[in-house]
Amino acid sequence: MVGGISRTINYKGYYFDLGGHRFFTKYSEVEAMWREVLEDDLLVRPRLSRIYYNKKFYNYPLKATNALKNLGLRESTRCMASYALARLKERGNEQNFEEWVSNRFGSRLFNIFFKTYTEKVWGIPTDQIGADWAAQRIKNMELSTAVKGALLGPIKSLLPNNEEVVSSLIEEFLYPKTGPGLMYEVMAEKIIELGGRLNKEEKVYKIDHDGHRVSRVHTKTRSGDEFTYEGDQFLSTMPLTSLVLAMGAPQEIIDAANKLKYRHLLTIDLIIDHPDLFPDNWIYVHDENLQLGRIQNFKNWSPAMVPDQSKTSLGLEYFCSDEDDIWKMSTEELVDLGKKEIAKTGLLKGEVIDGTAVRVPKAYPVYMHGYESHLKKVTDWVRAFENIHPMGRYGMFKYNNADHSSLTAMLTVENILGRAKHDVWTVNTDTDYHEIRKD
Repeated sequence: MVGGISRTINYKGYYFDLGGHRFFTKYSEVEAMWREVLEDDLLVRPRLSRIYYNKKFYNYPLKATNALKNLGLRESTRCMASYALARLKERGNEQNFEEWVSNRFGSRLFNIFFKTYTEKVWGIPTDQIGADWAAQRIKNMELSTAVKGALLGPIKSLLPNNEEVVSSLIEEFLYPKTGPGLMYEVMAEKIIELGGRLNKEEKVYKIDHDGHRVSRVHTKTRSGDEFTYEGDQFLSTMPLTSLVLAMGAPQEIIDAANKLKYRHLLTIDLIIDHPDLFPDNWIYVHDENLQLGRIQNFKNWSPAMVPDQSKTSLGLEYFCSDEDDIWKMSTEELVDLGKKEIAKTGLLKGEVIDGTAVRVPKAYPVYMHGYESHLKKVTDWVRAFENIHPMGRYGMFKYNNADHSSLTAMLTVENILGRAKHDVWTVNTDTDYHEIRKD
């Protein structure tokens, strides 16, 4: 199976995305590549999402009437007062995610719309997450823009140091007909048609190099068969931490790599005997009483994801680490957990008639406070090699979207062909709004 963490699972004819891989990009060359590969199978889909908090559903992006109704006048007033206080005071030396967000939106908005979900995803307190992650992923994202527009508009213009806010938020996105895996399955077919070869289910365990050039890669199958591949150029999407181990890096580099942590994704996929549960593509769960982090309604991503239109399929997302009990549960236990938690949200109508679970190891690189120095040691060592090219989220230990990962591959190929000298490591380091197009 191809696609990595963007592959699509086919369970009894139902297609399940591992998360929700919305296809939207500010890079015109990436979108052109997507359209070239999928042609008519790249659909334009309407977007609808909400936040589940305190047993109520908030439009996302937030809308003033909905947010004020759900929060109530008293809490809305407290949020605005907290925001005003944060904007009037000096920000100081922001060391972590919690300080960065609270200094911009106030502690009450932070606790409602940032804290619980963020700690579910990363598995650590928000005061242990690096501030640079917030600067990159929060500064101009939908939630911050929506909060200002919906709750804070009446007072925002009266405050000093007011920042310009992005007003355009997309209401539709591109999506492959049967999930993101279709993109990579078609690519794989084209590779074969052009005379290429794909060797699947082989794990890289050793990489030979002489000086600053890689010469060969050794792999092993689950059955124990071993293979060796030689080459002039090597493109790597394996986890950066695994790459340096396979390359036999010096102990100092291995020690630094061991301090870089990933977070796992676990999806519980349910099939429900009901044609239409709710209109959203996805819902964020900001309820600390539920382990559930996000809900995907795949029929609303694409009707072709569900073979029987009298049914609905849901993907329940959980974030965990090796030591967490949920990561060790059986599929049957996970399906039971999913049934109970989706019922508590009030979204379940009809009977859950089937389900499965999929584990996605190391889905999220964790930006713990201080991770930058460890990452720099690792990347500096790897970048000294002329012909190995890490790409994508795994390969670069960078919280890339799908389009960023595609772009790193495209730029790498241009470098190898001698058409350019891109610094691929700079992709996704800006703090620009991730949904503003760059043509």
